[in-house]
Amino acid sequence: MFYNIFAFIRFILLGIDFVVFTVVMYVLTFLPKVFLDKFYPRLFRAWCWSFIRALGIDLKLHQKNHVAIPKQYILVANHPSAFEDIGIPALFDVFSLAKIEVRDWFMVGRMSWAAGTLYVHRESRESRKEAAQALLETVSAGRNVALYPEGGCKGRRIYERFLYGAFDASIKSGIPILPVFLHYEAQQDFEWQPPYTLLHKLWHFIRLQNNRVNYYVYDAIYPAQFEDKESFTNHVHSMYLELQKRYLD
Repeated sequence: MFYNIFAFIRFILLGIDFVVFTVVMYVLTFLPKVFLDKFYPRLFRAWCWSFIRALGIDLKLHQKNHVAIPKQYILVANHPSAFEDIGIPALFDVFSLAKIEVRDWFMVGRMSWAAGTLYVHRESRESRKEAAQALLETVSAGRNVALYPEGGCKGRRIYERFLYGAFDASIKSGIPILPVFLHYEAQQDFEWQPPYTLLHKLWHFIRLQNNRVNYYVYDAIYPAQFEDKESFTNHVHSMYLELQKRYLD
């Protein structure tokens, strides 16, 4: 009980700067988009760090890569939690691909739009095609993109398959895949599954007994090694199953 009270007080005190920052960020979204594009994505990364500090989460990046991360990449990661929506852009200079519902989230939805987030309606084939085209256009413009090939939050264990989108875009553009494995030490507390809402998960985060989060980045994988998107996708999926054995099992 006392721990929960302390956690709540800590959240309020540490969250004052976050609340002010959020209001400023939201007001800025009403500026013309052509102006926002020049500075808002970088500011959004700083806002993500402010959010992480307010939640009291200890986010660590582990550089398992043997060679330097390429200048441009398509980042892929497993997707067990809602936290990576701020964890990934805090650590990496990326434009995220998110489900269309994020666009309607209170305040944050408009901020994510201003930050250049790409959206997809997962149940719509036409929307998936449009998202794939937007993904290609974004990497063609020299930007980095982050997405989750499981196709949504599928639980703390790697889903039975990965979707082809990221790997198809990598083959068509020649831009390598940057694999990042997400490990939450308090797996159950971070996992986002029904019936919990986003507000439920935020409350779970500030009550954590173990607030350690580990993101492991590995060497980029180049598309020239593979004949097609299917073999590329299967290779990376197998890699994640091995990482799951190492970090989760």
